Amino acid sequence: MDVSTLKLFVEVMRRRSFTQVAKTGRMAPSSVSRAIASLETELGTRLFQRSTRRLEPTEAGLRYFERVEPLLEELTEAGMMVADSVGQPRGTLRVSAPTVFGQMFLVPVVAELHEKHPDLGIELLLNDAYVDLVGERIDVAIRLGTLSDSSDIARRVRMIRYYICASPQYLKRHGAPATPRELARHECLLFPRGGYSLSWLFRDASGAVEEVQIDGRCLITNSESIRQCALSGMGLALLPDWLVEPDIESGTLCALFDDYEVTATDYDSAIWILQPSRAYVPLKARVFVERLLDRCSDTAVRDKRGKHVVAHRATEP
Repeated sequence: MDVSTLKLFVEVMRRRSFTQVAKTGRMAPSSVSRAIASLETELGTRLFQRSTRRLEPTEAGLRYFERVEPLLEELTEAGMMVADSVGQPRGTLRVSAPTVFGQMFLVPVVAELHEKHPDLGIELLLNDAYVDLVGERIDVAIRLGTLSDSSDIARRVRMIRYYICASPQYLKRHGAPATPRELARHECLLFPRGGYSLSWLFRDASGAVEEVQIDGRCLITNSESIRQCALSGMGLALLPDWLVEPDIESGTLCALFDDYEVTATDYDSAIWILQPSRAYVPLKARVFVERLLDRCSDTAVRDKRGKHVVAHRATEP
């Protein structure tokens, strides 16, 4: 038996699907099935019970998996250490991120690394669903919001601030709400993704929180689409700083309720970098994380804001 067959076995055990493993590995499902059948023949026992609907491990398969998985992990880490000894990132880096954030912040990083490191391949998986880092062989994942408990290594990049904003055209037609309660007479752009409710939370300087129900005719499950609707004057939007601060700075969107912290969920929302829990972090992942932090960490954002302030003041008489 060879290492590639054992890796396929581990992937099938994690996903319980020949088709999913084949898709990730760019193989035909029949090739995965034949590899597992060959391994079973060599071992002299069945590792999976197959049916038209499900693929379940046998007791022997589970025991074999428990012994093989940590051995393969050590072998993989040893290979990464040797590859990194040349001082240049090599191999394929798999990165998972939310769609809009990835388009804005990760694509420029990918382009930069693609130009600088010819031996590095990058698979950028943009999807708003959370993925299993180990099961999907993800090296780096970006998560927005709050984190649930997991064995993954998490690093907070920076906190997220949310703005209620509207276009100058909308405010000219309808006026600006002076208090949170006045949102009842305004058109709001609704974003009902998982964890979000059709209400916004306002926290004042004293820490008191007020929940305000909102309503509107447009329900949209993509933050960039909501931004575009807000720019078009369709209503008020609750959007994160990383998405709308350039619009607020340019004046194409106006931020409301400066005296409040606003959110649709909780006040601990942040940008997170997640990596699988392992003893050795490969150079390809470290290089990617460093470049991403250069673009969107707290320090990078403060520097950017400072430059905007200096530029603005320079134009004043």
